[in-house]
Amino acid sequence: MAKNIYIGEISKNKEIQEDCFLMKVKVAASFETPLPGQFVMIRIAGLNDPFLSRPISIYSFSRRNNFCLIELLYRVVGKGTQIMAGLIEGSQVEINGPLGNGFEIDSVGKNVVFIAGGIGIAPMSLLIENLSRRFPSSLMTLYFGAQRETAVVGLDKPQKLCHDVNVCTDDGSLGEKNLVTQAFQKDMKKFLPANTSIYACGPRGMLLSLAKILNKGTFNCQVSLEERMACGTGACMGCAVAVKDKKNTLAYQRVCADGPVFNLRDIIWE
Repeated sequence: MAKNIYIGEISKNKEIQEDCFLMKVKVAASFETPLPGQFVMIRIAGLNDPFLSRPISIYSFSRRNNFCLIELLYRVVGKGTQIMAGLIEGSQVEINGPLGNGFEIDSVGKNVVFIAGGIGIAPMSLLIENLSRRFPSSLMTLYFGAQRETAVVGLDKPQKLCHDVNVCTDDGSLGEKNLVTQAFQKDMKKFLPANTSIYACGPRGMLLSLAKILNKGTFNCQVSLEERMACGTGACMGCAVAVKDKKNTLAYQRVCADGPVFNLRDIIWE
């Protein structure tokens, strides 16, 4: 196999909420330890339809005696993920990764705030796992939003590692009836920008709302963007987004190769 491309064996692929699946894949011990925020491109081994791989954030990662276990949390949204959802234990998949640039965690503030919407909890979970080795749970706060209770997914590990977990649903069926960004905005006075790091991942509307909330402040916020990807390596330019470069002028960067993590203030939303 080419570098970074592995044949993995599925050990679990279970629907844990409506249209949301948790897949566990065994890969060779040589698989590189992923950084929080990185992803893999996955396709069914030997299947040419659909040909394109699907980008999936790494939800959890662990090393065993002679293999690595990758956990992928995904939602069924099209033909490719529908086929993935039907894979059984023992099925083989082709995995390319880890890919992309992860979250910057070398200079994390004293307080850490995570904001996730829907399936955006996946990269947050790996990040929370990583930071829990350096920070006590009392300094980590999670805000999670979903449309309804049946769309709440992936909180098992974060709830054990974060002291303060705030769940919001659009219809109020679980937690607070509120938008997750508004719940955070209500609590902003609890956090000092100088010693707080914010990490976020979710739908574009959620991130745009967060950008407007943080626009006039000085909070440091990194976001993981959810974009359609074809190649995952930057060759096709299909996932380019508008950003401000170092000279504060318009530029385009690829979510797969230059991201998926960006500084929130660098993204041009309109």
